[in-house]
Amino acid sequence: MRNLWYCGFMIVVVYVMMGLTNLAFVQGSAINTRVEFKNKGEIVRILHLEEFAAIASERFLKIYEPHDKTMRTYQVYSARSLFDHIFGKNWREAEEIVFLCADGYQPSIPVAKFLAYDAYFAFANADDSPFTLENVLQNNETVELEPLYLVWDNLKSTELREEGAADMPYQIKEIDLTSFAARFPALFPPANASQQVQQGFLHFRKHCIACHTINGQGGGKAPELNYPLSVTEYIQPEYLKRWIDDPSSIRYNTTMPPLAAEISVREKVIEELIAYLKAISTVKRLPGAIP
Repeated sequence: MRNLWYCGFMIVVVYVMMGLTNLAFVQGSAINTRVEFKNKGEIVRILHLEEFAAIASERFLKIYEPHDKTMRTYQVYSARSLFDHIFGKNWREAEEIVFLCADGYQPSIPVAKFLAYDAYFAFANADDSPFTLENVLQNNETVELEPLYLVWDNLKSTELREEGAADMPYQIKEIDLTSFAARFPALFPPANASQQVQQGFLHFRKHCIACHTINGQGGGKAPELNYPLSVTEYIQPEYLKRWIDDPSSIRYNTTMPPLAAEISVREKVIEELIAYLKAISTVKRLPGAIP
């Protein structure tokens, strides 16, 4: 009898634990699908993924997927349509849109790009397979894409394909209309900087800021590059160039992706990036301090 009672008790415990686990999973899923829309840091609206269908029409979109170098088809919502509904047409007059991702990635993309090209928020694969991909740019790491993944209709645009994955953040949890100068004032090079340095600054904004910080400002996924020591002060020039061009040739298993292989003038872009890093090393600011 005692054994029967014990077995019955354990069955009850198992079912209780399964219930708690399922509850935790549901709660965790709900947290994962929440996206905050902001205007200059102030929350405009918070939506869970299941609410998007009520305000936007879904469709299928086939793209060249730069993260795994394949053709893939996603279920998507139009970015312009979502922004029009949530922010009103005034979002088109903003300067930048910053995307904060769960993994610390934080790209800042000009509004002009959203007006010039067709952008979409993917929320599932077309075949309803797991919403993940093998990121060949980061050691073939399997990454979760939910809740939203920003993609572009790049099959009809050579320019978009050449940019690689720079403006394609996944795990998006916050979307903020802002100005670059207000959000990242400590990243600007000296006022008298050369044209090469200014170009390097633009490249840094597109290819590097999403992961790295300068003077404490930028993405939270990768190391600070300028304070208290600039990478140009402790990495020899030839190795710094190799870091940007082919990080895995310097460090095995690094998750830093190389500069997009699709860029036609990679050598020039790398030189301009390094010129910017050297110039900004003369403008160091304590992270968090007012510039």
